[in-house]
Amino acid sequence: MSAADASRRSRRPARAGRNYTLLTAAAVVTNLGSQGALIASAFAVLETGGDGGDVGLVAAARTLPLVLFLLIGGAVADRLPRHRVMVAANALNCVSQAVFAILVLAGEARLWQMMLLSALGGTGQAFFSPAAEGMLMSSVSGEQASRAFAMFRMAMQGAGLGGAALGGAMVAVVGPGWVLAVDAVAFAVAGALRSFLDVSHIPPREPGGGLLSDLREGWREFVGRPWLWTIVAQFSVVVAVVGAADAVYGPLVARDSLGGPGPWGLALGAFGAGTVGGALLMTRWKPRRLLLAGTLCVFPLAAPAAALAVPVPVGPLCAVMFVSGAAIEVFGVSWMTSLHQEIPEDKLSRVSAYDWFGSIAMVPLATALAGPTEAAFGRTAALWGCSALVVVVTAAVLCVPDVRNLTRRTKAVAHGSPVAEFEFRSADAEGTAGRLG
Repeated sequence: MSAADASRRSRRPARAGRNYTLLTAAAVVTNLGSQGALIASAFAVLETGGDGGDVGLVAAARTLPLVLFLLIGGAVADRLPRHRVMVAANALNCVSQAVFAILVLAGEARLWQMMLLSALGGTGQAFFSPAAEGMLMSSVSGEQASRAFAMFRMAMQGAGLGGAALGGAMVAVVGPGWVLAVDAVAFAVAGALRSFLDVSHIPPREPGGGLLSDLREGWREFVGRPWLWTIVAQFSVVVAVVGAADAVYGPLVARDSLGGPGPWGLALGAFGAGTVGGALLMTRWKPRRLLLAGTLCVFPLAAPAAALAVPVPVGPLCAVMFVSGAAIEVFGVSWMTSLHQEIPEDKLSRVSAYDWFGSIAMVPLATALAGPTEAAFGRTAALWGCSALVVVVTAAVLCVPDVRNLTRRTKAVAHGSPVAEFEFRSADAEGTAGRLG
């Protein structure tokens, strides 16, 4: 091997080649189908004579089991081989979407049927997500793991952006039923790819005391790290208010002030493009203070709600959405890297489940309260309130020393080893000196 070849190889992200490639390819396939299916399911409800409230019921039917089963899904994924959990969840999603598609194409879909099938899809997602996150984190190693995460997220976000555009076009041309059928095929293909994952590098699980014991162990891991639970608490608020602003107030502002759904779709597209740009940035940038850099990049998420409160024209709104999309990807890659280097491999899925649960648990409540809040205080005040909450909770998290001072490691370190503890204490000392990594 030449020196040039060796240099090029050293700059590549550290990956467990085959697993990383399979996971990335499967995520691209799934996102291409799922983003279009979200649009298709809404139009399927409307085509059966439903209204906006019915669309909300179908969406809520998916979210509720996702929240209910996430923690159990995380414990199961740390107890069983993760790839089997992922394949089983993909199979459930494939079947539920296929039945959904058949009912829509036959013109026989009823609201209760669509709610039940959406609930099955949410259940599959609850078991899939913790297993997938644990599997991805165990498939990369080395100091350039964050670059591998960034490239994975860039591929996933790009597929999601393309899937939403393609799905919207397909709904208009061939109808929602065929888009749902394509999503079912996508789940089948992704599940087949994930069945080839190699888990021989993962140590066998030690016999445990049962599911409840596993959940308690994951909870201790979660609450024992201040940087972990405080950021999850932060995002329980951030995700909820940003979700309410985007899902409820954004379309209303677009209807009343921006010219209709087209400009709002353009703004959401700009956000998606921003996430791809942020992931691309993180393939090159490796901030030393992982969580400090990531948390500072949560502040821009307050800008879209503020822009809607004014409201600004569509051009500046798209610019704001692009920047906020890029910023959240900086946080996302930094967060994944922090979990990868700090959480023991055998607890990754349970910790990820607590992370997911905390982040989405308040979303249904926030979207349900969005309408009454607007009626009580006015839309402008509600949007400024969303923006202020993002700023306040993010500033509060920066008061936690572990968030400011957790440092990227430049070499693999055993959890709890003297070197790991030294690196964290060194970061804390640097924090008191006011230096940024």
